[in-house]
Amino acid sequence: MRTLAIYVGAAAAEIAGCFALWAVVRNGASALWLAPGVLSLVLFGWLLTKVDVDFAGRAYAVYGGIYIAASLVWLWSVEGRTPDRWDLIGAGVAIAGALIILYMPRSA
Repeated sequence: MRTLAIYVGAAAAEIAGCFALWAVVRNGASALWLAPGVLSLVLFGWLLTKVDVDFAGRAYAVYGGIYIAASLVWLWSVEGRTPDRWDLIGAGVAIAGALIILYMPRSA
């Protein structure tokens, strides 16, 4: 449960940080958005170092599935666009892959 919470927190931090840059470049928001965006991206990187996984590449692979699902939550909750069935199917496949990577037994 702790690992999932860290991944979800990392996804929220990364999406918020990236959205800050998006808001400045694409939406014409003030450059002041960049300061909290950078802090959010630093938090994202730090959080990924806290997951209980032996290798960075494996942590990032699992995170990818969580990120896809979290991005669709952002799409719906912040941008006001409902994900379609293909978004949801794709997120389900990504989460399934992340769970396989995270929980399946490894050879010694």
